[in-house]
Amino acid sequence: MDEKGDGVIVRLLAEADLPRLIQIDQRITGRNRTLWYERKLKRALEETDIRISLGAEHDGALIGAILGFLLYGEYGQPEPLAVIDTILVDPMFAGRGAGTALLDQLLRNLRALGIERLRTEVGWDEHDLSRFLGARGFAPIPRLVLEIKVESPPDREEFIGDPR
Repeated sequence: MDEKGDGVIVRLLAEADLPRLIQIDQRITGRNRTLWYERKLKRALEETDIRISLGAEHDGALIGAILGFLLYGEYGQPEPLAVIDTILVDPMFAGRGAGTALLDQLLRNLRALGIERLRTEVGWDEHDLSRFLGARGFAPIPRLVLEIKVESPPDREEFIGDPR
């Protein structure tokens, strides 16, 4: 796609990027989430009509990625919406423009597709990511994310459905 300062090239993600995605995530989180990334990358590459997930590389090596998807009419909203569910930049390349290059290219792609809104969520303690996104125009929206803890009842209930 586009080359950005400091030799960063933004391109579509590929199946071959999986080991590097796992390695970058492990550097950031300290955990090995191989199965999680296998499923996430499969969704990004195979289970979508329009691929919006991007990778950033430097000297031929993946150094960052944005994974996301498009929703059409979800959450009571009639218009299409793009969602970022993962933003990764190898800590060794932090502050060198990879995240900005990824986000800029994603926004160009979404504009070309006629998508008007891009949404993501950040943890309350992800201050660096919040600052990064805020500096690029992201702002809180008037929606509230709700959650409930699913606890096991005293007498085991029978599962109905596909356990996959």
